[in-house]
Amino acid sequence: MKWFRYIGFIIISLGLGACSTWHSANDAWVGPDKVKHFAVSAGLSAAAAQSLHGNHMPPSHRATAAIGFSVSMGLGKELYDARAQGSGFSWKDLAYDVGGAIAGYQLYRLAH
Repeated sequence: MKWFRYIGFIIISLGLGACSTWHSANDAWVGPDKVKHFAVSAGLSAAAAQSLHGNHMPPSHRATAAIGFSVSMGLGKELYDARAQGSGFSWKDLAYDVGGAIAGYQLYRLAH
């Protein structure tokens, strides 16, 4: 699965390139916030896969595009939170985003 490499590259780049004005969140692994991250990422991934359905894209490319789109939205939200005025970058939220994106794509595949 190629998209693991892309996601890994993005996460490592963020870890290495974080500037001093960013801050991390000190949050728990469970909570209503995590359910929202998972659900929104699942919905975005499934919607992206559905929108790519009719363009004769191979399934592996559709998976990469749909999951990548969803995770990039979650990553963008975490980067926004990492601002000095934000709630802090949360690796835990990002983990739920990745899990939700994968689950959403798998649910899309089951439905089609």
